[in-house]
Amino acid sequence: MKYILLTIFKTKAIFLSLLCSLCMTSCAGQIEKNATPLKFIPEQTKVHADSFSVKAETLPEFRVDVHDQDYQGNQISGVVRTVFQDSKGNFWFGTQSGLCRKDKNGLVYFDLKNRIGEGVTIHVILEDKTGAIWIGYGGGIAKYDGTYFTNYHEKEILTKGGLWSMLMDSKGTLWIGTTQGVFTFDGKAFTPFEIPEGKVNPNFGVSTSKMIHSITEDSKGNMWFATNGGAYRFDGNTLTNISAKDQSLSNFVNQIIERADGTYWISTVNGLFLYDGTTFQSITEKLLGKDEGVGCIFGDKTGTIWFTANKRDIYSYNGETFNKIQIKEGNFRPFPFQIYQDQLERLWFVGFKGAYRLENNAFVNVTRNGPW
Repeated sequence: MKYILLTIFKTKAIFLSLLCSLCMTSCAGQIEKNATPLKFIPEQTKVHADSFSVKAETLPEFRVDVHDQDYQGNQISGVVRTVFQDSKGNFWFGTQSGLCRKDKNGLVYFDLKNRIGEGVTIHVILEDKTGAIWIGYGGGIAKYDGTYFTNYHEKEILTKGGLWSMLMDSKGTLWIGTTQGVFTFDGKAFTPFEIPEGKVNPNFGVSTSKMIHSITEDSKGNMWFATNGGAYRFDGNTLTNISAKDQSLSNFVNQIIERADGTYWISTVNGLFLYDGTTFQSITEKLLGKDEGVGCIFGDKTGTIWFTANKRDIYSYNGETFNKIQIKEGNFRPFPFQIYQDQLERLWFVGFKGAYRLENNAFVNVTRNGPW
């Protein structure tokens, strides 16, 4: 098993003042009857990114400090924020301490650094149509083409704002959700995409009025944004606050997914909601009450919805009944940041204390030694 140190030198970030902003409603949770079509911000407002590349194969070895608490217990990492399987079958893990890849030769760790040489927390990993891997972390974005890591950052957007979510849409546009709003990235410049401000959630350690928790694209090409001001949909012309249609839906939205039947599932601080395009239905009120939040959600290939509640309780819902995953006394129960299904249709739960798979209704801890 080979560990690799990616050494990144400080570079000066270029910041051009944002010259104008979109004209939109300033009151989160409301929507005007005659919505004005939303256009992308003009070219002159783009903020050009600083970038640098490092060839992966020329890097020296990196070995984990045995005193590092994050790696004790032989875990892939003490905190795994995200897992992704690429088109080649490799697994990528975004952790509190950097980037890890599991390929046919074993595990490789890439010690990514931000623009001032600090370690990074990785929130998102995805693959584009060319097979390049994109890594979104707190202070920037890294693109790995199989040979080079190219890092992009801009101090007033990513370092100050903090990347929190990221999506490559069907047209190849990279959408970035930060603590300071939404941006798109074309490989050269970040373009702001304005969404009305919400409120700060006092129950979360990281929360701002412009927080973008997640971004998704539905089967019709609409973009959805989970924010602290509600659930927003952008159809290419108009931005709509879906939350304004029903006051029972909290403005603190964590995640939005679309199921194969065309319905939308929205996790909020007061439960899980089903949106059929017209009305909302609380799915978890009878199960959890009105004030219990739902965190991460995932729809598997069978149509079953998986979600977390009470921070660590894990449920599945098949459209009719709920099933709470019971943990035997003395066994560890994951505290997941993400639920994911791999190419073998196995379910992963990654978060605090590492990576786990659900097998035979029990959680299997996947360490640096597997099982893979």
